Amino acid sequence: MTSGKLFGKDLTEYDEVDVDALLEQLSPEELELLAGDVDPDDSLVPPSERCGYKCEKESTGPLDRKQLIDHINEQAINEPDRPELVPYVPGTVRGKKWVPPPPPVSEDPDDPTIDQVEVDLDEEFNSVLEIATEDEIVDLAAILGFHSMMNQDQYHASLLNKGRPVGVGWGGITKATKFKPLPAEPPNDTDPEESIKRLKSDDAKFKELNLNNIRKMTDEQLGRLFGALGSNSHLETLSMANTGLSDRHLDALTSALAQNNTLRTLNLETNNITPPGVVRVMEALNKMHSVEEVRLANQQQGVLGNKIEMQLTNLIEENNTLLRVGIHFEFNDARNRVSRQLQKNLDTFLAEVRIGLKTRRPRPVVSTEGASLSFTVPARIKQQQLQDSPGIPPEDLDSTLSDSEDGFSSDEGDEVAAA
Repeated sequence: MTSGKLFGKDLTEYDEVDVDALLEQLSPEELELLAGDVDPDDSLVPPSERCGYKCEKESTGPLDRKQLIDHINEQAINEPDRPELVPYVPGTVRGKKWVPPPPPVSEDPDDPTIDQVEVDLDEEFNSVLEIATEDEIVDLAAILGFHSMMNQDQYHASLLNKGRPVGVGWGGITKATKFKPLPAEPPNDTDPEESIKRLKSDDAKFKELNLNNIRKMTDEQLGRLFGALGSNSHLETLSMANTGLSDRHLDALTSALAQNNTLRTLNLETNNITPPGVVRVMEALNKMHSVEEVRLANQQQGVLGNKIEMQLTNLIEENNTLLRVGIHFEFNDARNRVSRQLQKNLDTFLAEVRIGLKTRRPRPVVSTEGASLSFTVPARIKQQQLQDSPGIPPEDLDSTLSDSEDGFSSDEGDEVAAA
């Protein structure tokens, strides 16, 4: 039952009205007018009936694009132009005329007030600056860090209490220190063939082999080189950075590393070894446990990935002789675990050197420039482990325990850390 009023009329009298009977009494024209007043957003009405516009034209058939364009052009040509409300008159300016702004006035270079800057200072500071000499003002600018007011020579001379260089100051020209180019690094003149012969002959004086930046070695030469390395018993350092090594050379290299037990330092940086190839090299090093320093950074693929880094971390944790690792680790977990393992290895190495449990040859000094990761911080040694070691003199045991508790600071420890 309807309740309320609409336009002042009571709606209760329409409760019994039959709507269908009313619609049957309407003519088609009246139905169309009624349909035009229907809300287009009514979801109960079909979509084709929601639009108030009804096209009564007949269909013209499929679309003819050329005919449509011709019709548009013809209609545009035949349609007359709209007449202008104000006719055009030549020479008459309509609206506001644009006037260009005046050009900036050039400053006189001889005017002494151009470079002056107004600074509001206290009377005390103002009186001090008025009687200060030019050298004192330069020293004050150096202390305050006004680097743009002076060049490097003048700045460092002021900090070191040296005399001011001649020809510089407030009236001089601020210039940068001249660049001193370093001489180019000489080319590597190592003969690969001669090196291979010395490796095969197992020369006792052949301790270090540097083949860095020699990219002209063939696969056949590299194969013979790695074959001779496997049976050599005197070589301690092998550097092959930027030599074009790739995975196709790893079979011979890993086989040689698995047989050689005298190599101490291996440098394979700046080559084309893939991350799985790096894992293969580390697996080969774990077979003999003789290499103490390995460098494998700056390969063709810079990012190793989490899976490869975890594999390398597990391999390093299984190696008790590595003291330095040149590999760039992205993840903190891998870096922390490798750091702890290298600390443990270094501490064990120092303990063995001090108490005489094992004799090791001193490692050669290798340049650490460009290394991605190098850990030489000592770890802690368990006191009970050293006390249980047989045959240790009491004085050696006391010195070893004290050094392991406070960290090494003796000459031996410093040499190992700097090596």
